[in-house]
Amino acid sequence: MIHAIHSQATGYQEQRFFNLQGLDGISPPQIGEHLALYAGYVRQVNVLNDQLAALRAQGRASGRDAEFAELTRRLGFEYNGMILHEYYFSSLRAGSDPRPPSGSPIALALAEAYGSVEAWQTDFRAIGGMRGVGWVLLCQDPSTGRLTNHWITLHQDGVPAGFKPLLVMDVWEHAFMRDYAATERGRYIDAFFRNVAWPAMDRRLREPCAVRPASAA
Repeated sequence: MIHAIHSQATGYQEQRFFNLQGLDGISPPQIGEHLALYAGYVRQVNVLNDQLAALRAQGRASGRDAEFAELTRRLGFEYNGMILHEYYFSSLRAGSDPRPPSGSPIALALAEAYGSVEAWQTDFRAIGGMRGVGWVLLCQDPSTGRLTNHWITLHQDGVPAGFKPLLVMDVWEHAFMRDYAATERGRYIDAFFRNVAWPAMDRRLREPCAVRPASAA
């Protein structure tokens, strides 16, 4: 299992991602710092769920209760911070090609949506290079099968509800600033594409709806 496992007794637990060894252009120290940040999101999800449960037990589940309202707002940020990082880490593996294999399911789907894999990648990279911190997601609308790229800012802002994530790229500075300068995001994006686990994209594409990374890896 490579996602944050949840149980009623212990809540979510951060997972190990053994696929992250030997990445090209993304160093072990960079990965180590990033995983520690991910672990913080897992801890915060558990803390917030416990705090909200305590407030509900006290009869304080009210939109007018300032503490209940603020913790509820924060929960979306922390939950998506955990989940998006799991998709990101499980999207990587060493020894990959910068583009999906010709004729693979994901290559065919990208060509259908954007005209070519190259055109899709140009669009995805352009979104990743926009000013500001955030994420880039390649998603599929399960209702239509259409593939689209999306910019996500503060984890919970901009996620298309019900869409299925296929590829997730973190472009917050914490994802690359041990290896690259703040002005070198483009070099990091180049490195990201040298490590995309395209078979994982094929598996996610086959799923009828969005699934957590453990089910798609």
